[in-house]
Amino acid sequence: MTDGQTITCDALVIGGGIAGLQAALDLADQDFSVVIIEKDLSIGGKMIRLSKVFPTLDCSSCITTPKMASAAHHKNITIYTWCDLTQLNNINGLIRAQVTRKPRYVDQDSCIGCRKCEYSCPVYVPDPEQGGFCATKAIRIPFSNAIPQVAALDPENCMLCGKCAKVCPTGAVDYFQKSVECIIEAKTAILCTGFEMTTIEGKPQYGNGTIPNVVTALQMERLLAPHGPYNRMLRPSDGMEPDSIAFVQCAGSRDRSMGIPYCSRFCCMYAIKQAMLLSGALPLADIYIYYMDIRAFGKGYEQFYQTAKAMGIQFIKGKVGRLEEADKGSVAVRFEAQDGTGVTTEQHDLVVLSLGVFPQWSPEGVCSVSTAEDHFIQTVQPSIGPTLTSKKGIFVAGAASGPKDIVDSISEAGAAAMQASNAILAFGK
Repeated sequence: MTDGQTITCDALVIGGGIAGLQAALDLADQDFSVVIIEKDLSIGGKMIRLSKVFPTLDCSSCITTPKMASAAHHKNITIYTWCDLTQLNNINGLIRAQVTRKPRYVDQDSCIGCRKCEYSCPVYVPDPEQGGFCATKAIRIPFSNAIPQVAALDPENCMLCGKCAKVCPTGAVDYFQKSVECIIEAKTAILCTGFEMTTIEGKPQYGNGTIPNVVTALQMERLLAPHGPYNRMLRPSDGMEPDSIAFVQCAGSRDRSMGIPYCSRFCCMYAIKQAMLLSGALPLADIYIYYMDIRAFGKGYEQFYQTAKAMGIQFIKGKVGRLEEADKGSVAVRFEAQDGTGVTTEQHDLVVLSLGVFPQWSPEGVCSVSTAEDHFIQTVQPSIGPTLTSKKGIFVAGAASGPKDIVDSISEAGAAAMQASNAILAFGK
């Protein structure tokens, strides 16, 4: 990609998560040319950051990495990462996208992924790919199976010592690299922009992020991962193996005061999955799930829930009202049980919040597709056409149109690819 370049293709896929990869592969296998633009440094989305998937407990990386590699090596797919979509329009039936590729301060064509720059860098920063629990360098490849395997420099933390440029065998480090603007023209586009989770900050009832042993569900994924920050399940504040772990459901969902009145749909299932993995990692630990309602909606999900109960995981129906720091690093959970016992306080060594889900990307000012009351992209015929948006030639798949699990995202990506292929074949008729 060069500044001012116009790139043409049959289909543009916006988002390189599991839905975007599946849609791109389905189209490319039909011999259509596809361009993927991704806002992160690597494709893979949220799924590549998970430890295992429910209800099979298969390795998440074992499923996602082959799709990432297939997309990266497919002759009909071109991938651009670290990009912002600034405009998306349908002009006389032709999809026209304005894209800004942000500087990595490393030339992607020259970088060979040797990591010598990373090893020589003296600056340590919290690693967002490991939940902030360990350190990484100011210049680095994001994670071991990232695609592309190209380093990126963090300009906010770089102290311009020049060591990375000196050791780079190909001279790829470029401190003066600038953003690149380009135009992508396509016959159709698929929005696979995914979801984001709310933060702990701004939730006073949960400690505003100041309680040391209260973590998010995505942080727990990293703690449970075999290639996680500690290589075992430890409490972040002091490295202790927790004896009592609690999951707080609807910590941001189904709550108008937090701006998310709807159910985030898959939180129950990933909490049950994490509880089962914790039961295997810490067999003597007591594990509790505080819930309002259990939503086990997919194939095999109810059995998954029943299996968790049979394993000894305790499900407590009640609304958690407040979390407070207690003695020896434990967390006091104050909740109102629905069995008639009233308001109760229990202490746990570690608490995991199942936070609310909201759309990762807003089309406002970028694309004229309609959004629903929950701000997710609205589909015009959800019962018979769940991938159709209000804009002709632009389709949607995955969590861009609402909270969805991996199975539904992949299925919907296939449907979007089918609709997009029909649009390509009908183009110009």
